[in-house]
Amino acid sequence: MSAEIIDGKAIAAALRQRIAKAVSQLQENHNLTPGLAVVLVGEDAASQVYVRNKGIATKEAGMVSLEFRLPADTSQEALLEKVRELNNDPSVHGILVQFPVPEQISQQAVIDTISPDKDVDGLHPQNAGRLVSGLPALTPCTPTGSVILAKQTLGDLTGKHAVVIGRSNLVGKPVAQLLLNENCTVTMAHSRTKDLAAVCRQADILVAAVGIAEMVQGDWIKPGACVIDVGINRVAGAEAGKTRLVGDVDFAAASAIAGHITPVPGGVGPMTIACLLRNTVTAACRLAGLDEIEI
Repeated sequence: MSAEIIDGKAIAAALRQRIAKAVSQLQENHNLTPGLAVVLVGEDAASQVYVRNKGIATKEAGMVSLEFRLPADTSQEALLEKVRELNNDPSVHGILVQFPVPEQISQQAVIDTISPDKDVDGLHPQNAGRLVSGLPALTPCTPTGSVILAKQTLGDLTGKHAVVIGRSNLVGKPVAQLLLNENCTVTMAHSRTKDLAAVCRQADILVAAVGIAEMVQGDWIKPGACVIDVGINRVAGAEAGKTRLVGDVDFAAASAIAGHITPVPGGVGPMTIACLLRNTVTAACRLAGLDEIEI
């Protein structure tokens, strides 16, 4: 048996096409163009790549892309002042501050300052609380993309046992809540879970978001399970000095047992940016008092 590869690139491309159509509708019917502002502090190489890719995708969808690059020694107050300025700018519907930020800045202070209505990362405590309460909320992009991949692959998720490895505010907690909203039975596991392998073997859907390269072994997988690998880890490549990207799951071993599996790269990653764009369209509709466009 060999798992079917879940093509995140193709699913994300289709989602981005639907987003571009929604943007076009907003422009034609309401003279409204959603705007996404991205703030980058410092020179982190990976963050620069992410910001560039987000800008390209935003423009391709027909939206306004605003980028603000601040020096690495920017004070916390200066960054928060920029965020407050964007909160008050009616042409900006989504605000994203690229993490990590330099050590003199509190990540939580940044999250708390972004208006919940423009919090397209879905990290503000108000959005987190609304998600848990079953109320409409802007939800974190990677968890949202992960659940879309599972639904596209399996259809209705009702009654399936999902095991989530990882309990971060960014992925683990929100993906568990989103899966609960899809009527899954959800088990949250983490580095201190007793006999983690046995817990994972119960999963119809296994979401690995623990940040440890290839931690999940092939014999942790229930035969036929759907494996969503959120991990992005850089490890030594075959050639000296070269690195390669791997997930939190041992892909080769898991592929021999799972029914469906996301690759790294090309699985969850492309969905994250697509869901960021979707959140920006949703925020634009809500801020303008319009009915949300189903995307």
